Amino acid sequence: MRVVVLNTGTELLLGDVINTHLAFIAQQILALGLRVSEQRTVPDGDAIQNALRDLFPRADILFVTGGLGATSDDLTIELTAACLELELREESEVREAIRKRLSARGVQMPESIWRQALVPAGGEVLPNKSGTAPGIYLPANINRRIASPHMFILPGPPRELQPMFHEFVMPILQRVASASGDVIVRRFRVARMGESVIEEKIGGELAGIGRLEIGYCARPAEVDVRVVGSPKAVARASEIIRAKLGCAIFSSNEEQLAEVIVRLLAERGETLALAESCTGGLLAHKITNVPGASQAFRGAFVTYSNEEKICALSVSPEALRQSGAVSERVAVEMTSGARERTGATHAIATTGIAGPGGGTTEKPVGTVFVAIASLNGETSCEKLFFPGERETFKELVAQHAFDLLRLRL
Repeated sequence: MRVVVLNTGTELLLGDVINTHLAFIAQQILALGLRVSEQRTVPDGDAIQNALRDLFPRADILFVTGGLGATSDDLTIELTAACLELELREESEVREAIRKRLSARGVQMPESIWRQALVPAGGEVLPNKSGTAPGIYLPANINRRIASPHMFILPGPPRELQPMFHEFVMPILQRVASASGDVIVRRFRVARMGESVIEEKIGGELAGIGRLEIGYCARPAEVDVRVVGSPKAVARASEIIRAKLGCAIFSSNEEQLAEVIVRLLAERGETLALAESCTGGLLAHKITNVPGASQAFRGAFVTYSNEEKICALSVSPEALRQSGAVSERVAVEMTSGARERTGATHAIATTGIAGPGGGTTEKPVGTVFVAIASLNGETSCEKLFFPGERETFKELVAQHAFDLLRLRL
């Protein structure tokens, strides 16, 4: 099915707001065997109506985002209804939901707010649990005189659109997509292996499977392998991918690496502490973004200076003086200090040179040591090298550190 995304809003074209909707929608619908074939961004106003008329014959499913507010530049509903020659009707349930939400917050209700209760005749309201403007689903050819795709009109703020999409849009999409054919998608997330290496391992055998689409998407320290096709083709491809890549696969159900770590620790009844220097708290940030992390995560120390390594983690001044802060010895002592302070089952430590300055001939910029210590006495440390800009360096270190712990678990 042809899927098109129309993002509305002058603020998007001025660069005031970053458009995250395309990435989110594309990722969500891929699980249903759907892919975005076209995306367009237009300013507020008549450009929306022109875009709708142009896109109707080019789409089977059309997502429209933005322009559902109560101000004069929020015209998406009115312009859509005009294109489809549908009457706008006030929905009493939507009006009451708006009244309750604003009353509970003590917010004044201007007369213009009730525009958000207007729905094109025949449209299905998609409740907005995070705001006042509901979304609307318009079935294909809702006005039989006008050919039109399945339309989902969604609010602009991501904090409103995304929960609405998960709870209300996806069930409708599943019904729509199931009528279009039997195509499924499976994604495998692979840690610490380049996409060219992965393709060399699996590409030849996958190429022999008929009616199968293969795709790769590289991120710092991980690669997504995507297969799209019939259930039989995808099942055969999955067997090959698992056999060839083995433990390098850390997820086949969209989990992030930090989510895998939290899940494995929780399943084992074990805990984690972190001692970060060069990553500046990035590992802790990733772990605490996972719902339920509190059952597995004890705490973190961001010890950027030598003095703090000594004070907070009991790293010995002798180790710092003889080996330097960026060394295996200091990384190991950081893990010991973190475990002793928190009583965690496992501890990870990172210490390195993010650059652009600070490197030496022996320890150039990009050098990093990652250590892991566990309750059973097993401690290991790896020296790694990630030259490049600071943000990518930190991301690579974090992903490598998590994957080392994942393999141990």
